[in-house]
Amino acid sequence: MMSRERKKAAALHEKLQILRSITHSHALSNTSIITDASEYIKELKQKVVRLNKEIACAEAAALRQNSIPTVTVETLGHGFLINVFSDKSCPGLLVSILEAFDELGLNVLEATASCDDTFRLEAVGGENQVDEHVIKQTVLQAISNGNCSESSGDQEG
Repeated sequence: MMSRERKKAAALHEKLQILRSITHSHALSNTSIITDASEYIKELKQKVVRLNKEIACAEAAALRQNSIPTVTVETLGHGFLINVFSDKSCPGLLVSILEAFDELGLNVLEATASCDDTFRLEAVGGENQVDEHVIKQTVLQAISNGNCSESSGDQEG
């Protein structure tokens, strides 16, 4: 029968061998295995920090690049609701969209727009004979014709 101390020593030895295997250590002594494991943990922490920085940079770049505007069109009883949002605003964007509404013959009854850093437009209109999909495509075309998608934030100094 194995003594309690021998069982503890055997369990510790087994756990150290597992640690040696996980950390890809070639050390033979217990102290060296623990030292290698400590270094391995430090390397993993550094990798986590580096990967988090890369993720943050990639997310920031995606936000800068993702300037695809969002256009939604909903039918409201006898009228319509159009929402337009873009991560960036550019000169003439509102005018381009309003001209597109005019070309479609849309009768805008009320509109709210914000054109500071981002662009947001909410327009409510009266009776409408134009398909929602046609309105959406026409607004997206007006936005791309306004060269907003080409004038991104690449002018950083």
